[in-house]
Amino acid sequence: MTPLGIGIIGTGNIAGGYASDAITHPEIRLVAAADLDPGRAAVFAAEHGCRAHASLDDLLADPEVDIVVNLTIHHAHHEVTKRALEAGRHVYSEKPLALRSDEAQELVALAAERGLRLGCSPATFLGEAQQTAAAMIQTGRLGTVRAVYAEVNWGRIETWHPAPAPFFDVGVLVDVGVYPITLVTTMLGRARSVRAWGWGLKPDRLTIDGAPFQIGSPDLIVAAIELDGGAVVRLGASFYVGRPTKLTGSIEFHGDDASLALGSFQDFDASVELGAYGEAYEPVDLVRPGYRGTAWARGVAEMAAAIAGDRPHRASGEQAAHVVEILEAAAISMAEGGRQIEITSTFVPPTLMPWAREAVGPQVDAG
Repeated sequence: MTPLGIGIIGTGNIAGGYASDAITHPEIRLVAAADLDPGRAAVFAAEHGCRAHASLDDLLADPEVDIVVNLTIHHAHHEVTKRALEAGRHVYSEKPLALRSDEAQELVALAAERGLRLGCSPATFLGEAQQTAAAMIQTGRLGTVRAVYAEVNWGRIETWHPAPAPFFDVGVLVDVGVYPITLVTTMLGRARSVRAWGWGLKPDRLTIDGAPFQIGSPDLIVAAIELDGGAVVRLGASFYVGRPTKLTGSIEFHGDDASLALGSFQDFDASVELGAYGEAYEPVDLVRPGYRGTAWARGVAEMAAAIAGDRPHRASGEQAAHVVEILEAAAISMAEGGRQIEITSTFVPPTLMPWAREAVGPQVDAG
């Protein structure tokens, strides 16, 4: 296929990861970038061999930009994605799709109305370790899965990020909890209800430069998410607890016959272990050698391939909007003392990647 041109809006910390990974995917090519700080965009463009634009409007006017990759801050996701869709561009956004459920659904409807693709991270379910875990669950190795334990202990953002306040403003569930929520709904289907509780363990913080600030959200959250199939997800997330904890980003799936442990929701080469009930975990070979770390642009590339092949892409706007509804429901539940909040949205879970399906054989439906 002819590679589709991608234009990055927002050249902050994560943009370099997207740009470096994009060159490994023949389905896409980086052609342009823009940022609120034109100087930062110019430095990024020089480093990664693309054009720098002075504004989002200029980037949207670039005829070589087929897909806008929205890497702006959380609060700007809805506005930037909406403007790109209205300009006739496909969009792949960093997570979350929006901060409100109605805004996320608006974007899904707008993309459908314009005949455009809307994709959203996290697409870490496309990783080798995550595809291995999904294949094990789909082939029935665990039996009926009834409990999932997920941990997101992401530590104190202010100890390494120069501008931590926006992360604390949206909170750990919105910033990082989206990873296990997306993985679990990919593997087990939609959520039907949420209950959540939050605590502010350390409200007063200091930036790297020593400036005091207060966090704007709970830094420890426990959520119970019920899925349509009956499984219950116990999700713990913290912007206080971090290394040396052993439970950083792990997920365990517990079924009637066996349990599966995924060492990381983010790293594509994470460990996958399987153990029959009452026995010890044993390592499982990945369906193919795992990419070391996270291939950030894999979701964009998969969407570009889907556009060329006229098929659904896997990191869909519909699933991203469902995740936003879960996040919103959790916030409402926390504010109301843990009241159960029903989830109404739905989506079609993505199928396994062809290379994962081939590795596990015909017992997995081709989808």
